[in-house]
Amino acid sequence: MAKLNYPKSKFKNPVINWIDYRLPIFTAMDDAVGSNHPTPKNLNYWWNFGSLAGITLMIMIITGIALAMNYTAHTDHAFDSVERIMRDVNNGWLIRYIHMNGASFFFIVVYIHMARGLYYGSYKSPRELLWILGVVIYLLMMATAFLGYTLPWGQMSLWGATVITNFFSVIPFVGEPVVNWLLGGYTVDNPTLNRFYALHYLLPFVIAGVILLHIASLHRFGSNNPLGIDVKGDQDMIPFHPYYTIKDFFGLSVYLMIFSIFVFFLPNFLGHPDNYVPANPLSTPAHIVPEWYLSPFYAILRAIPDKLMGVMAMFGAIAILFVLPWLDRSPVRSATFRPMYKIFYWLFIINMIALGYLGVGSAEGINIILGRICTAWYFIHFIFILPLLSIIERPRALPYSISEPVFSGSSSVLGTTAPRSPK
Repeated sequence: MAKLNYPKSKFKNPVINWIDYRLPIFTAMDDAVGSNHPTPKNLNYWWNFGSLAGITLMIMIITGIALAMNYTAHTDHAFDSVERIMRDVNNGWLIRYIHMNGASFFFIVVYIHMARGLYYGSYKSPRELLWILGVVIYLLMMATAFLGYTLPWGQMSLWGATVITNFFSVIPFVGEPVVNWLLGGYTVDNPTLNRFYALHYLLPFVIAGVILLHIASLHRFGSNNPLGIDVKGDQDMIPFHPYYTIKDFFGLSVYLMIFSIFVFFLPNFLGHPDNYVPANPLSTPAHIVPEWYLSPFYAILRAIPDKLMGVMAMFGAIAILFVLPWLDRSPVRSATFRPMYKIFYWLFIINMIALGYLGVGSAEGINIILGRICTAWYFIHFIFILPLLSIIERPRALPYSISEPVFSGSSSVLGTTAPRSPK
């Protein structure tokens, strides 16, 4: 029998080389995040949040599986099973607090990730599909978080599910059947909890699948960069490993320290106290509010008096993100070179923070007026301001390449090379 001659490999370990010859997973990993994956050399720490989001998803899946082993999806036992996890299961309190705070931190890193993409124009050509897949992930996250919020079966779980699901009833012709199908009946009850539990367990794996598509789309054209210009050659790139892996690990260590502070010292800071009260369909809480990460869209929903129009505005606020690459037609990606866009970008961020604050507050008095103003500004930003800026804004001069310092008179404007001083 002839002896197999293994091809030369960069992997020195003979076991890894043996496996990679038959199943090239290590080569694929190296091409994806290793030394074979060239990356723009000017990425800053704002690019860490994509990897942080992926790691947080892994934490959520692992802790979620552990919690599912001890949770009882029944309206008579759900609340007690959560208390049993906290009190009787070995390290159950830790697993639950990691999972509960992990949901908030997942949204924190994703919101920062999206804000970075908006600032540096990562949604522009040729990365439109990359952005769209990111919005799909965001939608799935919102659905997963809402479903998980109902599982402890506290007061806010019950009434939050009641309020949100009833909004679907305003859909003409099919609204009521859809609500009855979601609930498994005419009210939020045991069939509802079972449906929500099954979907909450399933959706994180769907998110993981879409993330793989998201990464595949990213590797098609590579990462954007703070300058928002395309790489001109090898001089503009460095291997992802070890340069950015070290950078990611440093960011991860800082992130885990902050995360640990909340888990061990402020575990309920980001939650709602009413969810520690068992669900009671005969007692309505004074204020029914979602978790903070859903509050901006809840504020948009409440800002419009008409129920149907409010629901349409809430879903429209998310749907408009899908067409963002075609609303902002400016050829310049990065806000670094767009002085007018930079102003409106920060106004938009302030507006989103205001919507989040209004969403968790009471819908009365001045909050109603401010909610309507902020809602109007949200849609004005996307529908009117961005297309208008694409026409009237005069961007600053762009550098010729990543490697070229940005100096007035030695850069290019929109790809046209300016004259350079002789050496």
